[in-house]
Amino acid sequence: MAGRVNSAFYLIIHELRLKDLKTFEELGVSEEIRRAIEELGFENPMPVQEEVIPYLLGNKNDVIALAQTGTGKTASYGIPVIQKTDADSKQTQAIILSPTRELCLQIADDLNSFAKYIDGLHIAAVYGGTDIGSQIRTLKHGVQIIVATPGRLLDLINRGVAQLEHVNNVVLDEADEMLNMGFSESINAIFENVPEDRNTLLFSATMSKDIEKIALNYLHDHKEIVVGSRNEGAEHVNHIYYLVNAKDKYLALKRVVDFYPRIFAIIFCRTKLETQDIADKLIKDGYNAEALHGDLSQQQRDLTMQKFRNHTVQFLVATDVAARGLDVDDLTHVINYGLPDDVASYTHRSGRTGRAGKKGTSISIIHTREKFKVRQIEKQIGKEFVDGVLPTPEEICKKQLFKTMDDIMKTDVDEDQIEPYMAEINRQFEYIDKEDIIKKMVTITFGKFLDYYKSAPEIVKPESGKGSRSGEGRGSRGEGRGKVSNGRRKHETEAGFKRLFINLGKADGFYPGEIMQYLNKHVKGRQEVGHIDLLSKFAYIEVPEEDAKRVMKALNGTEYKGRTVRCNDADEEGHGRAARGGRDAESRGGRSSERGGRSRRGSSDDARDSRDSRGKGGRGSRGESRGGRKSRSQEDTGDWRQFFQNNDNVKFKGEVPNFEEEGWARRRPKKK
Repeated sequence: MAGRVNSAFYLIIHELRLKDLKTFEELGVSEEIRRAIEELGFENPMPVQEEVIPYLLGNKNDVIALAQTGTGKTASYGIPVIQKTDADSKQTQAIILSPTRELCLQIADDLNSFAKYIDGLHIAAVYGGTDIGSQIRTLKHGVQIIVATPGRLLDLINRGVAQLEHVNNVVLDEADEMLNMGFSESINAIFENVPEDRNTLLFSATMSKDIEKIALNYLHDHKEIVVGSRNEGAEHVNHIYYLVNAKDKYLALKRVVDFYPRIFAIIFCRTKLETQDIADKLIKDGYNAEALHGDLSQQQRDLTMQKFRNHTVQFLVATDVAARGLDVDDLTHVINYGLPDDVASYTHRSGRTGRAGKKGTSISIIHTREKFKVRQIEKQIGKEFVDGVLPTPEEICKKQLFKTMDDIMKTDVDEDQIEPYMAEINRQFEYIDKEDIIKKMVTITFGKFLDYYKSAPEIVKPESGKGSRSGEGRGSRGEGRGKVSNGRRKHETEAGFKRLFINLGKADGFYPGEIMQYLNKHVKGRQEVGHIDLLSKFAYIEVPEEDAKRVMKALNGTEYKGRTVRCNDADEEGHGRAARGGRDAESRGGRSSERGGRSRRGSSDDARDSRDSRGKGGRGSRGESRGGRKSRSQEDTGDWRQFFQNNDNVKFKGEVPNFEEEGWARRRPKKK
């Protein structure tokens, strides 16, 4: 009885909620547009559409709309813009700016779908990276709504092709990202070519100071419409992070994707080089993956996106810029192969999943120096991350086994098609036990996981306790600091890496950029490099143990600026520190040490990044993506004066520096 009462109660509540829902007709949407959007499956307006559409259908109503991706932003501005456009006039009446080519095409496709039953209305997408001639011809035929990237639209304005004197609606979609990408000058120039008497519509996932600046300059008596709360993360997204050592990041990625057999995901990387590298590794390991980044041609990018939208590609490995604004149905996961530098980028990334009321998961694979970013993001989006534990090989194999069995059970059998072969099949399997057949079937589809995980490398979760100076709460400048022992830094080679000695240092001009270039020149392929201690006369670099002999062989005996290079195992007797009779004092005593606090790969792109690190502790560029190793300092054996005892050749000139002051060795003396 109680169950029936409860059911009736919830039914009444559901009906009342339905009655509260507005219709597109109530919002003032025209019959032609309603007919088109109903065919697309639009039944009731989403919250952002309820707020924005009626307001924009009015006159001279500027607006800033803050809403997460997947909340129906395109329809919220697209429908009013289409409805307010005069299809009988061939003059351009609206421009919509977007940060990327992919998003530009996506918006244009959506608007064309909304305007399906409006005769004479032409919508064109113009963007860089493709033939401008065809775009010029399209605009000359008459286009009422232009969807464009800022750079290409400005080019068309300067050529006199894009005529904007009759524009009455300007939309900036993903405005925060356009500003982050450096389009502010182009946007300013575009605004100079549109009438003052216009509507300006600004859509963004986050509110930044730059957005507020645009509002002050170009919006008049605007209304701010917030769906959710400012800078809030997507409502239906769960956030998880896995803390691993830098060298284990790819292994951790494999475990994550293997644990979710039905996963359909975007894997975000920081640089184009890293994006291609991870995609290549996944493809080599048998995964259905494709890369998406700015070095690909427009044709390649379009083809990749088409395959991903059609679910023929399971993993899209992409940079932030390339994947900006992409709307892909049924995306189950977003995987951050390292966290971005700013919270807004994380918000955009995670907003790719959990769209239209569906659940989604944002997974971040981080090393210890990125943990402070997790805390920053948590505070900004108002959601807590789950400190995840990587699934074990046993758990993964169990998941994959169930998937295999499920696939077998759900396979549809075409009786007519297979009937002619059944006699031969039965003859072949007549004397084979049913259990053996099942085992063999499962092994065919499941065997690769068993083969891999029976000897899979162990992934140890690094410690990040109170004694760790991982940089948590210190911002990115805290990266590269080592653990502290008795007030001094202590360096230990990370597990899986070998420390090598090179008889070149800062006095030879052997800075991080030069080191990476030198490795490029002499070591074949991309070489991963971890921590770097760069001293005056020599340097220590760390490379994976399996690469150590190859690197030493490649570098030892080569020439650098007329000097014969010596490269040895730093820990072997007779080499490096031991051979110098304790003259490794520079690194142990707090003397100048250039710290390559990130994992690097010996490519030309990374070499260029490393040049920017000179004089900054060798941390590498902020945009470095190779998610690196935990940086720690040298061992300390006592007071610095011990290194100069019993050495009559060492004399100080002037005042003795204050060695307790951090960073004293990197500063030049003041001019008197």
